Amino acid sequence: MKTTAAILHSAASPLVVEDVDIAAIAAHEVLVEMAGVGICHTDLGVIAAPAEGQTPIVLGHEGSGIVREVGSAVTALAPGDHVVLTYSFCGRCDNCTRGIPQHCRDFMGMNMTGARLDGTTPLRKDGAPILGSWFGQSSWARHAVVTERNAIKVDNDLPLEILGPLGCGIQTGAGAVLNTLEPRPGSSIAIFAVGSVGLAALLAARVAGCETIIAVDIQQSRLEQARALGATHTVNSAERDAVEAIRDITGGTGAEYTVDCIGLPSVVRSALESLQTPGVCATVGFQGIPNEITIDHGQLLFGKSLIGVIEGDSIPSEFIPLMISLYREGRFPFDKMIQTFAFEEINKAIDAAHHGEVTKAVLTFDH
Repeated sequence: MKTTAAILHSAASPLVVEDVDIAAIAAHEVLVEMAGVGICHTDLGVIAAPAEGQTPIVLGHEGSGIVREVGSAVTALAPGDHVVLTYSFCGRCDNCTRGIPQHCRDFMGMNMTGARLDGTTPLRKDGAPILGSWFGQSSWARHAVVTERNAIKVDNDLPLEILGPLGCGIQTGAGAVLNTLEPRPGSSIAIFAVGSVGLAALLAARVAGCETIIAVDIQQSRLEQARALGATHTVNSAERDAVEAIRDITGGTGAEYTVDCIGLPSVVRSALESLQTPGVCATVGFQGIPNEITIDHGQLLFGKSLIGVIEGDSIPSEFIPLMISLYREGRFPFDKMIQTFAFEEINKAIDAAHHGEVTKAVLTFDH
């Protein structure tokens, strides 16, 4: 069949919305008609600097939609099911079978190349292959081919078009708090960089019952949004040293927990140094590989921990329903950070996301 997809043909160029062919799905695969899909900074990184051989490619990995076809081996999904798409994992390796699929041994091959693990792709244009399995979905398209494992069934009465970011960015921030840090009620936490990932971490800190929630950013508008969503304190680190400010807010001790949501070496260091002893910093920000940072070893020796987190340390089939349940209860209003654009406005949406004009851009589809 044919579908319409936004294709990146070369580095730093506008995406071209054009028709492509979808091959017949495999036994374990599912064809999803998209309702919405988020724009993540991981996508923007590929647009700016794709790896050799990584174009042409269809990006997008925060999709949501309706199942239209299932392969012969699929048992958990049926046509008509509403699903949120998330990262891909093999389900067979030692890490997958012990409940940490975010550390799948084939994570890089299944998510970061744009092809299936065997090197094939479900998309073609004029007979030539188009990479169409970015994060196992390539959902900047009207249809996506995914596996049963990375399509999470959700209730049909939810606003499907805005649920896609639950599968990556929002899952990453919220999971870093609820799954990795697990802060105790009444504790203090500082969140560095309050874009969509940081705001998701902030909402999760409220769910966890943190008493002191400090948002740190250089953009005043984001700090104001953080305050509206529940931050008890804000720090503009362009105007004041964040480590000093956090110590003042916490009575000189530092925060019990911190979350770095940008990955810049200076920010990771500040997040670590803002901790009290003992304390834990979770870093989820991504600035590409390699990304060397320098820290004071003494910060670790005296009881501070720095831990890296991928995809919020989440098991998507459990954590996405949890976030939705909290949303239904009014305790996790992630929708307040979303601005929608028509799919055909994808380049406008990318530009807005790139320049920080929106917190979380989501593309929607008119069927």
